[in-house]
Amino acid sequence: MSVSSSSVERLDAAPARRNFRTIALIVASAMFMEQLDATILATALPTMARDFGVDAPSMSIALTSYLISLAVFIPVSGVVADRWGSRTVFRAAIGVFVLGSVLCAQAPSLTFLVFARLLQGLGGAMMMPVGRLVLLRSVERRDLVSAMSWLLVPALIGPILGPPVGGLIVTYADWRWIFYINLPIGFLGMVLVSLFIEETKGERTGPFDALGMVLSGISLGSLLFGFESASRADEGWMAASLIAVGVVAGVLYLRHSKTHPAPLLDPRLMRVPSFGTSVIAGSLTRITQGAHPFLLPLMMQLGFGLSAATSGLVTIATAIGSLMMKAVAPKILRRFGFRTALAANGIVAALLYGTCAFFRPDWPLPMIFGVLVCCGFSMSFQFTAYNTVAYDRISPAQMSSATSFYTTFQQLMLSLGICVAALALHGSMGLRQHETPELSDFSAAFAVVVVISLAATIWNLRFAADAGREISGHGRVAETVKRPAAEATDALEHSR
Repeated sequence: MSVSSSSVERLDAAPARRNFRTIALIVASAMFMEQLDATILATALPTMARDFGVDAPSMSIALTSYLISLAVFIPVSGVVADRWGSRTVFRAAIGVFVLGSVLCAQAPSLTFLVFARLLQGLGGAMMMPVGRLVLLRSVERRDLVSAMSWLLVPALIGPILGPPVGGLIVTYADWRWIFYINLPIGFLGMVLVSLFIEETKGERTGPFDALGMVLSGISLGSLLFGFESASRADEGWMAASLIAVGVVAGVLYLRHSKTHPAPLLDPRLMRVPSFGTSVIAGSLTRITQGAHPFLLPLMMQLGFGLSAATSGLVTIATAIGSLMMKAVAPKILRRFGFRTALAANGIVAALLYGTCAFFRPDWPLPMIFGVLVCCGFSMSFQFTAYNTVAYDRISPAQMSSATSFYTTFQQLMLSLGICVAALALHGSMGLRQHETPELSDFSAAFAVVVVISLAATIWNLRFAADAGREISGHGRVAETVKRPAAEATDALEHSR
């Protein structure tokens, strides 16, 4: 997939560099809307479960269905943006997301809500990768960490506001308002996109991969629905059938991708050193990230007996920690480099999240809050590093395809994290013969996802020592120190 259209070539490099912060803030506004929606929904799940007449763990499908839609439609986002233009697609995606929000607010049942969330996912599938693609095309590699920070800081306001706002809405108003608040944000976002984002198109080198879209959609959708169904004891055969279909479709897609000139998800990208390693290590780590917003509010409300408003105020801590990290990420990466920082912090982040397994009602809330701040700080650094080093060796011609590929697996693993958490929670309940989840069941679920994330250490150590050196600036300080020393030695030799 090529990005060599005339409209792209006419863009002046200096203005692009000057304006990447503006573009980052606009894309972040869309992320703000999406993250606000997700965190509010997680807080409201127990209340919504009572209204729909289902048990609280079954509400995981309200989160999973959205992520499934992302996984199915993100692969085509790069092709659609190249064909119709990034500004047109980005603006339309925000509109679809807003329409899905309205339908979610009108949902009379869990089934209707799932279909509305799928429509929301279609909008989200085009918003995030296309916005990221615009940003990546507008910034030099050496500014990439700073650009990602500009992109993520405003978006982190969504998770910060989400839990308390969601708790207040659920406690004192109707939960349907958690979807209506997306309307003004979405309309403002569409106006800003029209005013400030350039229309850029790319030229594809091959035909549209229609068969690849079908096979990848069947594979990803079946796997995720299968994992979600496996979390319920009475749907074992359905889960096994869906997973089998997903595996078969995935194998067929891999065979198909070897013969198609422009596959939607190109497995050859995994051969690019930092990209492939970042995909694998980041995927394992994102299981914890996906599980956390599902498990923590449920544990606070069902295990601790806290109200939705109080649990929302507690879970805000991880977002605050994430926000605090953005100022120090470039300095840490410049000092230690990507490989050392990712390997060391990956262990710390997983163990900090493991501490959640030991939370109990008699713990002081300030202590729980402090632990969660540290969790958010550490895990946010990990994903900032993964999201930047992944594109270290990606050429401009590969950028569109790589962005779709990376975002697909990012959302896939977030969804899998919810599925794994729900499966572990139900598995523990079954072993202990609990009809409703107890604290010991939540502890078991946290332990499972943390062990999976710790496995990423093996892959973090496989990054090259100089991976992302141009991005992080690691080694420049040492070279600056060595150069004057070498010059002094040469001068001494000459004086002799």
